[in-house]
Amino acid sequence: MKLATWNVNSLAVRLPQLLDWLRAQQPDVMVLQETKLIDARFPQAELLAAGWHAQFLGQPTYNGVALLSKLPAQEVQRNLPGIDEPQARLIAGNVGGLRVVGAYFPNGQEPGSEKFAYKMRWLQALEAWLEQQLAAYPALVLMGDFNVAPEDRDVHDPEAWRGKIHCTDEERQHFRRLLDLGLVDAFRLFEQPAKSWSWWDYRNLAFRRNQGLRIDHVLVGQALRASVRGCAIDRAPRGNERPSDHAPVWVDIDWPQAGAAR
Repeated sequence: MKLATWNVNSLAVRLPQLLDWLRAQQPDVMVLQETKLIDARFPQAELLAAGWHAQFLGQPTYNGVALLSKLPAQEVQRNLPGIDEPQARLIAGNVGGLRVVGAYFPNGQEPGSEKFAYKMRWLQALEAWLEQQLAAYPALVLMGDFNVAPEDRDVHDPEAWRGKIHCTDEERQHFRRLLDLGLVDAFRLFEQPAKSWSWWDYRNLAFRRNQGLRIDHVLVGQALRASVRGCAIDRAPRGNERPSDHAPVWVDIDWPQAGAAR
């Protein structure tokens, strides 16, 4: 069963690129971040015509998440419970026997700001909710744009980024807390090329110079760890004309219901 995550940075702009990628890669499930569309403008008909069921949560201009699947998603959850959340940042559903959680973590802007404090509150609420979810659904996959580079090897210039947003000790501690809940970084289960990033700034020729961060992740529950067959970043779409600044990340899981999702 192939699952993927992609921060498309405007689905209205990137829909043709998304449809091309789905056709070429044939995942069973995909989560999207930064769709930047109100629900009334979500391209549900176009995706359905391409064979995709869609669950989504949008807002004007910013944020927005979606869960696309070959099989219809069940027990869908939109946004985190237990937190006053006006922003569209999380969607979850059961697909083919897996609990799939797609999340767009807050950026945080800069340490010490109110947006950073909001990020810390959001992460605390996420961890509390995920603990309950893992107890109910051990076969859980958490995917999305985490806006956290968990280690120095996930940063093109660790010294330049030290203490800055995405790389602060506080953010990295929260990433480790997710692992402490019983989640595993699927990307790090395999040998990976050096300097593997999932995000490159639009400025300063960052993609051409390969100056990026790995901030898009796939975490799997311990119950799935032995079933993970591969996980990689597909940097090719970052070279598209008018690309998202993020690349898709995919994971392949040897899962008994994968055939039903094809």
